[in-house]
Amino acid sequence: MILPKERDARFITVRRGGTLTDSDHHLLALWAAACAEHVLHLFEQANADDKRPRQAIELTRAWVRGEIPMRQAHQAAFAANAAAREVPDAAKFAALAAGQAVAVAHVAAHELGAAAYAIRAVREAVEESEKEATGRKECQWQRDQLPDAIRELVLEDQKLRNSICWFVFSR
Repeated sequence: MILPKERDARFITVRRGGTLTDSDHHLLALWAAACAEHVLHLFEQANADDKRPRQAIELTRAWVRGEIPMRQAHQAAFAANAAAREVPDAAKFAALAAGQAVAVAHVAAHELGAAAYAIRAVREAVEESEKEATGRKECQWQRDQLPDAIRELVLEDQKLRNSICWFVFSR
Protein backbone atom coordinates (compact mmCIF):
# COMPACT_ATOMS: atom_id res chain seq x y z
CA MET A 1 0.00 0.00 0.00
CA ILE A 2 1.41 3.36 -0.98
CA LEU A 3 -1.26 5.63 0.47
CA PRO A 4 -1.16 6.58 4.14
CA LYS A 5 -3.98 5.43 6.41
CA GLU A 6 -4.61 9.03 7.34
CA ARG A 7 -4.86 11.46 4.44
CA ASP A 8 -2.60 14.48 4.42
CA ALA A 9 -4.60 17.71 3.93
CA ARG A 10 -1.81 19.03 1.72
CA PHE A 11 -2.87 16.43 -0.88
CA ILE A 12 -6.59 17.14 -0.64
CA THR A 13 -7.94 19.86 -2.87
CA VAL A 14 -9.28 23.07 -1.39
CA ARG A 15 -12.75 22.12 -2.71
CA ARG A 16 -12.69 19.03 -0.52
CA GLY A 17 -11.44 20.72 2.63
CA GLY A 18 -7.69 20.41 2.09
CA THR A 19 -5.05 22.92 1.12
CA LEU A 20 -4.03 21.68 -2.34
CA THR A 21 -4.65 24.21 -5.11
CA ASP A 22 -5.74 23.08 -8.56
CA SER A 23 -2.50 24.37 -10.07
CA ASP A 24 -0.39 22.33 -7.64
CA HIS A 25 -2.64 19.29 -8.18
CA HIS A 26 -1.94 19.62 -11.90
CA LEU A 27 1.80 19.95 -11.29
CA LEU A 28 1.73 16.77 -9.18
CA ALA A 29 -0.03 14.94 -12.00
CA LEU A 30 2.40 16.18 -14.62
CA TRP A 31 5.38 15.21 -12.48
CA ALA A 32 3.90 11.76 -11.88
CA ALA A 33 3.33 11.37 -15.62
CA ALA A 34 6.96 12.32 -16.30
CA CYS A 35 8.14 9.72 -13.78
CA ALA A 36 5.99 7.03 -15.38
CA GLU A 37 6.91 7.99 -18.92
CA HIS A 38 10.61 7.84 -18.07
CA VAL A 39 10.31 4.08 -17.49
CA LEU A 40 7.51 3.29 -19.94
CA HIS A 41 9.99 1.76 -22.39
CA LEU A 42 10.44 -1.10 -19.90
CA PHE A 43 6.80 -2.02 -20.34
CA GLU A 44 6.75 -1.45 -24.07
CA GLN A 45 9.80 -3.69 -24.58
CA ALA A 46 7.90 -6.52 -22.90
CA ASN A 47 4.49 -5.90 -24.47
CA ALA A 48 4.61 -3.46 -27.38
CA ASP A 49 1.04 -4.21 -28.43
CA ASP A 50 -0.53 -3.10 -25.13
CA LYS A 51 -1.07 0.66 -25.22
CA ARG A 52 -2.91 1.00 -21.89
CA PRO A 53 0.02 2.38 -19.84
CA ARG A 54 0.95 4.89 -22.57
CA GLN A 55 -2.68 5.91 -22.87
CA ALA A 56 -2.87 6.38 -19.08
CA ILE A 57 0.07 8.80 -19.22
CA GLU A 58 -1.52 10.65 -22.14
CA LEU A 59 -4.82 10.86 -20.26
CA THR A 60 -3.02 12.27 -17.23
CA ARG A 61 -1.94 15.21 -19.36
CA ALA A 62 -5.38 15.45 -20.98
CA TRP A 63 -6.93 15.71 -17.49
CA VAL A 64 -4.52 18.51 -16.58
CA ARG A 65 -5.55 20.36 -19.75
CA GLY A 66 -9.22 19.94 -18.80
CA GLU A 67 -9.96 17.72 -21.79
CA ILE A 68 -11.31 14.75 -19.82
CA PRO A 69 -13.13 14.43 -16.50
CA MET A 70 -11.51 12.96 -13.40
CA ARG A 71 -13.72 9.87 -13.70
CA GLN A 72 -12.23 9.00 -17.11
CA ALA A 73 -8.70 9.45 -15.79
CA HIS A 74 -9.55 7.26 -12.81
CA GLN A 75 -10.81 4.49 -15.09
CA ALA A 76 -7.55 4.62 -17.06
CA ALA A 77 -5.71 3.78 -13.83
CA PHE A 78 -7.52 0.44 -13.65
CA ALA A 79 -6.64 -0.28 -17.28
CA ALA A 80 -2.94 0.48 -16.76
CA ASN A 81 -2.89 -1.64 -13.62
CA ALA A 82 -4.47 -4.52 -15.54
CA ALA A 83 -1.67 -4.25 -18.11
CA ALA A 84 0.76 -5.04 -15.30
CA ARG A 85 -0.44 -8.63 -15.14
CA GLU A 86 1.63 -11.43 -16.63
CA VAL A 87 4.66 -9.37 -17.65
CA PRO A 88 8.17 -9.36 -16.16
CA ASP A 89 8.64 -7.32 -12.98
CA ALA A 90 10.30 -4.32 -14.64
CA ALA A 91 7.38 -4.06 -17.08
CA LYS A 92 4.86 -4.64 -14.31
CA PHE A 93 6.21 -1.81 -12.20
CA ALA A 94 6.37 0.51 -15.22
CA ALA A 95 2.68 -0.16 -15.95
CA LEU A 96 1.81 0.38 -12.29
CA ALA A 97 3.68 3.70 -12.40
CA ALA A 98 1.46 4.78 -15.29
CA GLY A 99 -1.63 3.69 -13.37
CA GLN A 100 -0.54 5.69 -10.34
CA ALA A 101 0.19 8.75 -12.48
CA VAL A 102 -3.29 8.90 -13.97
CA ALA A 103 -4.82 8.16 -10.56
CA VAL A 104 -3.43 11.50 -9.33
CA ALA A 105 -6.49 13.08 -10.95
CA HIS A 106 -8.61 11.24 -8.38
CA VAL A 107 -6.28 11.29 -5.36
CA ALA A 108 -3.29 13.63 -5.53
CA ALA A 109 -1.26 11.48 -3.12
CA HIS A 110 -0.86 8.86 -5.87
CA GLU A 111 1.96 11.07 -7.17
CA LEU A 112 4.42 9.28 -4.94
CA GLY A 113 3.21 5.89 -6.14
CA ALA A 114 4.12 6.76 -9.70
CA ALA A 115 7.61 7.73 -8.60
CA ALA A 116 8.09 4.70 -6.33
CA TYR A 117 6.93 2.21 -8.96
CA ALA A 118 9.18 3.85 -11.55
CA ILE A 119 12.16 3.36 -9.24
CA ARG A 120 11.18 -0.24 -8.68
CA ALA A 121 10.88 -0.72 -12.45
CA VAL A 122 14.43 0.44 -13.19
CA ARG A 123 15.79 -1.60 -10.30
CA GLU A 124 14.16 -4.74 -11.71
CA ALA A 125 15.62 -4.06 -15.16
CA VAL A 126 19.24 -4.44 -14.03
CA GLU A 127 21.49 -7.01 -12.41
CA GLU A 128 21.45 -7.33 -8.62
CA SER A 129 24.78 -5.55 -8.27
CA GLU A 130 23.40 -2.49 -10.10
CA LYS A 131 20.01 -2.17 -8.35
CA GLU A 132 21.01 0.29 -5.64
CA ALA A 133 22.87 2.69 -7.91
CA THR A 134 20.20 2.50 -10.61
CA GLY A 135 17.45 3.22 -8.08
CA ARG A 136 19.36 6.19 -6.65
CA LYS A 137 19.96 7.57 -10.13
CA GLU A 138 16.26 7.30 -11.02
CA CYS A 139 15.24 8.94 -7.75
CA GLN A 140 17.61 11.82 -8.44
CA TRP A 141 16.31 12.17 -11.99
CA GLN A 142 12.78 12.39 -10.61
CA ARG A 143 13.77 15.02 -8.07
CA ASP A 144 15.45 17.02 -10.82
CA GLN A 145 12.10 17.12 -12.66
CA LEU A 146 10.17 18.60 -9.72
CA PRO A 147 8.74 22.05 -10.38
CA ASP A 148 9.74 24.56 -7.70
CA ALA A 149 6.11 25.09 -6.69
CA ILE A 150 5.75 21.48 -5.46
CA ARG A 151 9.36 20.55 -4.69
CA GLU A 152 9.19 20.85 -0.90
CA LEU A 153 5.78 19.18 -0.76
CA VAL A 154 6.98 16.12 -2.67
CA LEU A 155 10.32 15.87 -0.87
CA GLU A 156 8.54 16.01 2.50
CA ASP A 157 6.06 13.41 1.26
CA GLN A 158 8.96 11.16 0.30
CA LYS A 159 10.34 11.40 3.84
CA LEU A 160 6.94 10.75 5.43
CA ARG A 161 5.94 7.83 3.21
CA ASN A 162 9.30 6.27 2.40
CA SER A 163 8.59 3.31 4.67
CA ILE A 164 5.36 2.42 2.85
CA CYS A 165 7.05 2.96 -0.53
CA TRP A 166 9.62 0.21 -0.04
CA PHE A 167 12.25 2.73 1.12
CA VAL A 168 13.02 3.61 -2.51
CA PHE A 169 13.53 7.29 -1.70
CA SER A 170 16.35 6.77 0.80
CA ARG A 171 18.60 4.53 -1.26
